[in-house]
Amino acid sequence: MPDLDSPLPPKGRKRKVTWVLILSYVTDWIVLIAFGVVGTVLGTITPNKRHFALDDPNISFPFTENETVTSVTLLICNAVIPIVVIFFVVLVFVPGPTVPKGTPRSLIWKRKLWELHTGWLGLAMALLGAWFITSSMKNLFGKPRPDLISRCNPDYAHEQDYYVVPNSRARLVSADICLNKDKHIMDDGFRSYPSGHSSSAAAGLIYLSFFLASKFAVVIPFASGGSAKDSDSGSAAFPSRSTGASGINGSYKPMSHATDELAAPEDPAIARQIATHSSSVASVRRQAAAPPVYLLGLTLLPFFLAIFIAGSRWSDFRHHGFDILFGFIIGIVTAWFAFRYYHLPVSSGAGWAWAPRSPDKAFWAGVGVYSYATDKKHFIRPGDEEEGLAGPQPNDIEMHGMRYRQKTEDHFDRAESSRANIRNTDHLEVRDDHSARDDRSVSSHDGRI
Repeated sequence: MPDLDSPLPPKGRKRKVTWVLILSYVTDWIVLIAFGVVGTVLGTITPNKRHFALDDPNISFPFTENETVTSVTLLICNAVIPIVVIFFVVLVFVPGPTVPKGTPRSLIWKRKLWELHTGWLGLAMALLGAWFITSSMKNLFGKPRPDLISRCNPDYAHEQDYYVVPNSRARLVSADICLNKDKHIMDDGFRSYPSGHSSSAAAGLIYLSFFLASKFAVVIPFASGGSAKDSDSGSAAFPSRSTGASGINGSYKPMSHATDELAAPEDPAIARQIATHSSSVASVRRQAAAPPVYLLGLTLLPFFLAIFIAGSRWSDFRHHGFDILFGFIIGIVTAWFAFRYYHLPVSSGAGWAWAPRSPDKAFWAGVGVYSYATDKKHFIRPGDEEEGLAGPQPNDIEMHGMRYRQKTEDHFDRAESSRANIRNTDHLEVRDDHSARDDRSVSSHDGRI
């Protein structure tokens, strides 16, 4: 809740981007890159090599020389394409048609740059997070690939010398039986679980799908909470013609055929009643509509590409089915987490990213603080110059892209008493009771309550 016990700062004070805030986001990039480097190093370490049976049909598939999706192609699909698409969308479509006329061009470009930064930062988190998790698990489990026998070239003549448990029916052998001395091919043969192609493709491309859905408002239509949703009239086929709906003077009588709105009544009083009643009843079906299908297809295209890349690992005999599925789940989780970490929800965020951290909380907020974006001084003055353009009140609170103003009597009384303790009451101009109850806000520049 806002703290109004300190004096108000002068009007028009801007929230500056300090070097500490910039350094904090540079640190974010460094940390993510460090995770990517660690994942790459893990890819060079010899993995655990799980014992296997030479007659196991699940690892007896041929070695595919030419992969459907190579590592270079994967990098282009899951990183380069999303980077370019995010850049294009931000450059062309952000901030959108909701910008008021006369907004300074500098503010528009600040918003563009911030949306671009968060878009790329979230993509990096999704990709590098999936890469680090997948590389760690590959080395830990050391599961043989479906084409291991083809890679191995086993020493069948001395098979019994390599049994892990002599005289066992399982006849499991160690990796020492392989005559192929190519370290890279043999180590890679024991990195089947989970699929790196699958996790990386899902991380980058599904993140891109989330990004496009957010920016273009591609969501399944839903009804917002309210009286229309909970009332019988709001769910009716023609709610404006319902008998129990409220109209003029709080009541509305059923319309006869003679006064039916479709019959265009000549009586002006009846016409006004119908118009007022129709506008006062909100139909559930009018609260949302399905986006165009071409936008849905555009948004799902990266998702379908991720499925194709994951499926190609099965047809190329590089992974078992569960390896592909689990890798895809890793990618989905990291993509969702990275998107929500930097962006508002798709269904209610209007396509925006979260605002930057507060400069005094750039690296640390402390115990008991619920947000890295706001503190006491941000509650009592506009958070930045973009918000200041619309003339917000100092005690407004911004949540989920909406600005909320205090309405309860106790908050208004607190504001009134705190201002009385700070300023001389002889210089205060009190508005009439009706306007004070309607506004409940404190002006930071004219001294009125």
